[in-house]
Amino acid sequence: MEQTADGEDSRPLLRDVITVSGAFEGSEDIAVARDLARGFLTDVQAVHGLPVSQRAMGMVQLVVSELVTNARKYAPGPCLLTLEINGGAIEVSVWDSNPTPPAILAPDPTRIGQHGLEIVMAVGQSFAIHREPVGKRITTAIVLADAPGGDAAGRQL
Repeated sequence: MEQTADGEDSRPLLRDVITVSGAFEGSEDIAVARDLARGFLTDVQAVHGLPVSQRAMGMVQLVVSELVTNARKYAPGPCLLTLEINGGAIEVSVWDSNPTPPAILAPDPTRIGQHGLEIVMAVGQSFAIHREPVGKRITTAIVLADAPGGDAAGRQL
């Protein structure tokens, strides 16, 4: 048992989980999803004291925009965005009702459009597509604080 100087147990009873979710149905909701992400990260920094770099703030909003846009464009019905702090990163997860995994195209600078997943994979620390009992979930993680000598995904150079 870990104890403080006054003899009390210093272990937290539960690990704090910091998360927020939102459901989105219309294309106008893409801006609302970005606002949810920005507000969540602002609260994470102000209320919980976790560092959030300006780069992370921008990257999370970009990833949210790309993933929610794809879900709204290619799947019927609403999509669900979940943001969760996990270690020093934010996990961005978007569920939609279409069970078909997205086509991941090879980088092509001459292609007009369809670069969303390419961008998400480039800026994220991880990327995964999970089939769900209904639909699929796409998840990526973005480092919250810039690491000295690291790239945009928090990887050491």
